[in-house]
Amino acid sequence: MSYRERLLARQREVGRPVRVALVGAGQMGRGLAAQVGRMPGLQVSVVADVDPGRAEAAFKDAGVDEVVVDDGSHASGAIARAVEDGKHVVLRGAESVASLPVDVVVDATGVPNVGAELTLAALLNGKDVVGLNVESDVTIGILLAQIARATGQVYTIARGDEPVETKKLVDFARDLNFEIICAGKGKNNPFRPHETPDSLEAEAAAKKMNPKMLCEFVDGSKAMIEMASLANTTGLEVSRRGMYGPESTVPTLHETFRLKEDGGVLDRPGVVDYCTGPVAPGVFVVVRSDHPYVVHEMSYLSMGEGPYFSLYRPYHLASIEAPLSIPEAVLDRTPSLITEAWTAEVGAAAKKDLAPGDTIDGIGGYCVRGMIEDAAIAKAENLVPLGILNKAKVVRPVARDQVLTYDDVELDESSTVVMLRRLQDRLLAGGGLQLESALRGFA
Repeated sequence: MSYRERLLARQREVGRPVRVALVGAGQMGRGLAAQVGRMPGLQVSVVADVDPGRAEAAFKDAGVDEVVVDDGSHASGAIARAVEDGKHVVLRGAESVASLPVDVVVDATGVPNVGAELTLAALLNGKDVVGLNVESDVTIGILLAQIARATGQVYTIARGDEPVETKKLVDFARDLNFEIICAGKGKNNPFRPHETPDSLEAEAAAKKMNPKMLCEFVDGSKAMIEMASLANTTGLEVSRRGMYGPESTVPTLHETFRLKEDGGVLDRPGVVDYCTGPVAPGVFVVVRSDHPYVVHEMSYLSMGEGPYFSLYRPYHLASIEAPLSIPEAVLDRTPSLITEAWTAEVGAAAKKDLAPGDTIDGIGGYCVRGMIEDAAIAKAENLVPLGILNKAKVVRPVARDQVLTYDDVELDESSTVVMLRRLQDRLLAGGGLQLESALRGFA
């Protein structure tokens, strides 16, 4: 039975659709709202955004014209009753979202600290969480997965993002017992590591994007983040610090991402990487088989001469596909993607010379860019994760392109994502962390 049929059956049984609270009405959130508005059995009941106009626009995209706008004068009970009554509510902030009578909270903020606060509050309040915030997941994803299990809720990265759709290809290849050589994505922007929101303002306007969001793509941070997520959810390794990122085409993927002794760029199999060129917006897995008849059959099926072959999905539908994670969570109690290992870390490289006293801004900003690395190497070299650097103070000079360590900065210790990262580090170190007692101060 399709999810459409099952959602309608659930609505007939309980008398209402699945209620969704969306936090973040930017490009991704607005796309999700528009798609959910077309899916029977689902309803966007709440949209929270610092800009109420964007939240109202998201509701309009979802086919909703009448909304209740909380201007701060409504008591929390009145907002909850409005949701219970099937009304549509606009909130200026996400503080009360977790306590509202919704079934699923969707985090479309892309900001690690906001995602940390929102996801933790939602899970502790008995809500499932669908994340369009891989930035948060590559920072504290293994801890969030543990919290979800402890609370009996579902926490998942949303369908439509490259890590989820690439993992499906990895699972397919592993089920067929192919050797995984490389899994990855096409990057649709040339790698320009020192760009800033200011330098990209005109390009962002032409693409109708937030300059910071575009900067995260162009400076490579997004590719590093997404491939770290893929590594951490498949157990694959990082090809090398920053990855190779060669140019490739779809027909030559299995030639580009093969071992060096066979003419490719890789020094070993079982890694994640990305490429530039006309592979985007697709995702891929390069596999190898040493069985003569399997190679013969794959060649017969127009997959190449072997022994390397590429499995390719020519698209990922981002926010349009993301709503599929909602029925997976609500009906099947299954995450689309959840962190099971910690093989990759996303550190930070300086975009410019940083001096003591400088304050580091967030991802896609002016100071740092993402830099993927093997998690064990990152730990050994004391590299500081990108996701916890917002508002950090530089305490010693850092040269342009240098990768930052914990010794280079003073973190904002009041930040929820910093505190949760400290807990995750204890968890990964096997330090006898009692999760429930550790989280008591956050409840």
